Amino acid sequence: MTQASASHTPMMAQYLKIKREHPDVLLFYRMGDFYELFFDDAKRAAKLLDITLTRRGQSAGQPIPMAGVPYHSAEGYLSRLVKAGESVAICEQIGDPALAKGPVERKVVRIVTPGTLHDEALLDAHRDNLLLALHSQSNCWGLAWLELSSGRFSVLEVESEAEMLSEVQRLNPAELLISEDSEPLQALGGRSGLRRQSAWLFDHDSATRLLCDQFQVQDLRGFGCAHLQVAITAAGVLMEYARDTQRSALPHVTAISVENRDEAVIIDAASRRNLEIDLNLSGSTDNTLASVLDTTATAMGSRLLKRWINRPLRDRTLLGARQGAVQLLLESDSLTLLHETLKAIGDMERILARVALRSARPRDLARLRDALAALPDLQDELAHFADGTALDELRQRIRPFPELADMLRRALMENPPVVIRDGGVIAEGFDAELDDYRGLAEHAGDYLVELEARERRRSGLAGLKVGYNRVHGYYIEIPRAQAKDVPSDYIRRQTLKNAERFIIPELKEFEDKALSARSRALAREKLLYESLIDNLNAELGALQATSQALATLDVLGAFAERALALDFVRPNLVESPGIHIETGRHPVVERVSEIPFVPNDLCFDERRRMLVITGPNMGGKSTYMRQAALITLLAHTGSFVPASRATIGPVDRIFTRIGSSDDLAGGRSTFMVEMTETANILHNATEYSLVLMDEIGRGTSTFDGLSLAWASAEYLTQRRAFTLFATHYFEMTGLTDQAEGVANVHLSAAEHKDGIVFMHRVEEGPASQSYGLQVAQLAGVPKAVISRAREKLATLEQQEVDQGQHKARAPRRGNPAAPMQSDLFASVPHPLVEELETLELDELSPRQALDLLYRWRKTL
Repeated sequence: MTQASASHTPMMAQYLKIKREHPDVLLFYRMGDFYELFFDDAKRAAKLLDITLTRRGQSAGQPIPMAGVPYHSAEGYLSRLVKAGESVAICEQIGDPALAKGPVERKVVRIVTPGTLHDEALLDAHRDNLLLALHSQSNCWGLAWLELSSGRFSVLEVESEAEMLSEVQRLNPAELLISEDSEPLQALGGRSGLRRQSAWLFDHDSATRLLCDQFQVQDLRGFGCAHLQVAITAAGVLMEYARDTQRSALPHVTAISVENRDEAVIIDAASRRNLEIDLNLSGSTDNTLASVLDTTATAMGSRLLKRWINRPLRDRTLLGARQGAVQLLLESDSLTLLHETLKAIGDMERILARVALRSARPRDLARLRDALAALPDLQDELAHFADGTALDELRQRIRPFPELADMLRRALMENPPVVIRDGGVIAEGFDAELDDYRGLAEHAGDYLVELEARERRRSGLAGLKVGYNRVHGYYIEIPRAQAKDVPSDYIRRQTLKNAERFIIPELKEFEDKALSARSRALAREKLLYESLIDNLNAELGALQATSQALATLDVLGAFAERALALDFVRPNLVESPGIHIETGRHPVVERVSEIPFVPNDLCFDERRRMLVITGPNMGGKSTYMRQAALITLLAHTGSFVPASRATIGPVDRIFTRIGSSDDLAGGRSTFMVEMTETANILHNATEYSLVLMDEIGRGTSTFDGLSLAWASAEYLTQRRAFTLFATHYFEMTGLTDQAEGVANVHLSAAEHKDGIVFMHRVEEGPASQSYGLQVAQLAGVPKAVISRAREKLATLEQQEVDQGQHKARAPRRGNPAAPMQSDLFASVPHPLVEELETLELDELSPRQALDLLYRWRKTL
């Protein structure tokens, strides 16, 4: 598309000029009732949308590829393109075709990108749609993110790439802006919606000026973010991008908030994935914590709930206020009524964003009308809660807006059409001028019949007729023989062979109105609609505050409903370290399991900081560990928890190392992924952290794996983290004799006729058996394989006995916690004999013993 414009028609030259200004996005070029695409855009869109690729004219002697979508159904096509990661520039006709001497003037009025959506049809109502910008400087990462569909704008600074990646995973933006000079980050390279911006845009001074202009302030100190230079730079880039795509100043983005990682219970990316908070391991929303908790009445409440559970807080005062509100709702009889009232309010948050961006449709305003009408009833329902409670504070933040409610009630049709384009939105009686135009357009025939009868009576001319043609407009026709008798106010308009046509002032006035009544009615209606938008924008800040309070009330109501329906209890948040859970349950597994769920206790305190968990595969170790993390997480959102009693002390982080998977795109094996996640935990766990470690070391050789598992567990005891350490290395149960604060527990099971029955109950002490063959049998491994495995197991166990090694490792049957004493090296062959003779074997540390075992094994 570099040909000179002279070689093209004027319209195609106009298209090429606009396309050059937007080379990296698809251009929807408005032509009549279609959006057309040309050249490479047409080819790409035809492939993505499965639409016909046609031709229009020629360029450099070659046909111009063209594809198009109907203007009236463009949203569906836009949605598909955005989901495919594309951005689309919407180019509209802005000139008057009647006045245009060449092509009608056109310009891009908006760029639709994955992170800047606000159209209802393009968004998932129950998930945030975020635009995020990243900037790094001097080992500091600045993040800024905006949800354009609500106006929420936030910044955060972190001190490492790992922390940055954790936050990106939490926020899960639809679009991510980074500098074109940034070193490629492998962890971000696979994300869709990654956009590189010019490096010169990442300027702190320019960003500060832009943000001050946006918020109409002199500086950013009032928002508490002036010192966050790296994050502010990212925020400026983001704001520039958002303004450019929307072609507006974003009037609903009125503030910027600062997040601090120390305010939240930190959950890294791997832990968030393993806990399946709002996405399961396969990437869907089924069987997640959010799917169990989300009984909110509104979409804005659903989105807020997901934000809460993805960022649990450490502020005990705030959490206590939320818990108190949930308790009050449980004790009241208004929970169902509140839910129904909130359901009538709907997604007020996103409607207000579209009002601010002047893209709100008639049905948006109708839903807002219904929402405002419901607010007085909601306030009445909250009025009986005592002063000073969280619910009373929410009631005070929820304003009723009676004037706006009355205006919308009078102004809008009961069920307005989807768009304002064809009118029929403003109700009859709201505007006299509009009613007159409509009356003229709809009742012109009746008026002409009445006028004809009246003029016949006045003139006495029985042959008088009132008519209309497209050339001369309205007229009164008189037979030529009677023309001399017409009243004096008749003005001759046309002479025919047998008749004369006249006009009178009244008919001329009617003609002026009637011929343009429909267009004038539509223009008047659009003007009135814009006036409604203006009136709503005048109260936008207060309306947004009300919507935020409504969303909070909705989440608290959902917490109360879940507590009532699922038998959750209020956790006791204390300042002393420890986690005590009685008959705790996994909130998701409990809901989906076909068999009754077996609850279990958990006790962590100053003297009991690590539980080494043994037991068979499928015995429930992973469920037990995850439920501890989820109960702790829920307690830090203000929710009640699935237990009969829970007392939870301060928690700063939740770590999980559960499951195994490789990272083929990143070139990392399963074991490498396991060790990377383990390293992150060991570096960052503190005495206030909850750590879940499952099967560390299983991805390598037995002695390597056991050594790593032992050393990792020992290191965590030194850091005094609250740790659930599940393992199949029975040797690990000996850690209780070597480190303080360690206890053994196991998941019970029983054999029955060569099979196994899982009891799913956590009991003190180590497991007595691994049950590996029984689990394999349950999995459907052929009987011949199981039988051969039993023979081989018996042979191996006998060999250990014969070699005097049965105490070197815990036997597969019997007591697994056999102590590591000096006689475990009784049959070590020659290469190490001399060294062993110089050692006091009873005084060997576990790691020294494991090292000798490994070296001995290498000599075999």
